[in-house]
Amino acid sequence: MTHQYVCDGRVLDEELFCDRIVGYLYSRIREQAPAVFKAVVSGRASSLLGFLNYDLPLGARLSGAETLIRRLGIDLGECVEEAAYYDTPRRIFERRIRYADVRPMDESPEAVVSPADSRMFAGSLSEGSVLFIKDKFFSFGEFLGRRQWVEAFAGGEFAVFRLTPDKYHYNHVPVSGVVRDFYEIEGAFHSCNPSAVISEATPFSRNRRAVTVIDTDVAGGSRCGLVAMVEVAALMIGQIVQAYAGEGYEPAEPMHPGLFLRKGQPKSLYRPGSSLDVLFFQPGRVEFGADLVANQFRRDVGSRFSNWLDRPWVETDVRVRRTIGRVVTSTIQD
Repeated sequence: MTHQYVCDGRVLDEELFCDRIVGYLYSRIREQAPAVFKAVVSGRASSLLGFLNYDLPLGARLSGAETLIRRLGIDLGECVEEAAYYDTPRRIFERRIRYADVRPMDESPEAVVSPADSRMFAGSLSEGSVLFIKDKFFSFGEFLGRRQWVEAFAGGEFAVFRLTPDKYHYNHVPVSGVVRDFYEIEGAFHSCNPSAVISEATPFSRNRRAVTVIDTDVAGGSRCGLVAMVEVAALMIGQIVQAYAGEGYEPAEPMHPGLFLRKGQPKSLYRPGSSLDVLFFQPGRVEFGADLVANQFRRDVGSRFSNWLDRPWVETDVRVRRTIGRVVTSTIQD
């Protein structure tokens, strides 16, 4: 079964990396050899798979960096380093881009931007919303972990950004504000392939993840209340590196309470593979783009999520720093 998404108004087929292997792993192996399945999605196995795929020089020579770059459709003209630098899979996947030039951003305070080059869909935690999906992709309370933030975001909106292996793997800050909390939650490394997602109950709640809570109702902030950014590790992601940079990529610093984050700046790096980000907003503070919401309910797109949910649920391809929504101005606090 194909998996389609919308990009610039066009319906495109996604090339799902290792789709047959993932399907086999999440069906036959999980059912017939649960101990083996558990071992494969463990942190140690995920790091080993990442090493074998991205770090061994032999692997780079066999596949050829140029062949990999062409297959993934990567434009090295966007990158910071010269083309000759990208001679291993890991360097290709962890590339840095001239984001100020090649990923322009709406600088207006009310614009909320995408944290990643990714496939995106929006959702709601409110049962009265057309975007409401209960406990499918994650169990909300379990996903955020800490009760105070579960209560703060109850009934609000969220957006999921799925990074495929070909994507630029730096995450950027979606809003401006001060870090109020940062913590990590241990978990497994399940694949973010749509087949894996629909095979596991609340799969995102089971993966290792990092939670950053940003207070935007501060001087210089985006004025849309609290925003939680959750970075979710997945298969072959050995590490989520927190590396906020106020300009360029260096100097970088880790997340900590009190740190001011400026919208559009690099925040973290996935080492490498497929992964995803989830943003949570408080009720009524942000309105998603009408085009993104309209795409989500298209019936002419063959999304595996639509088949799973028995209703249209389509992703849109978005680029990092693109506007995905606006602050609801009537809720802006002085």
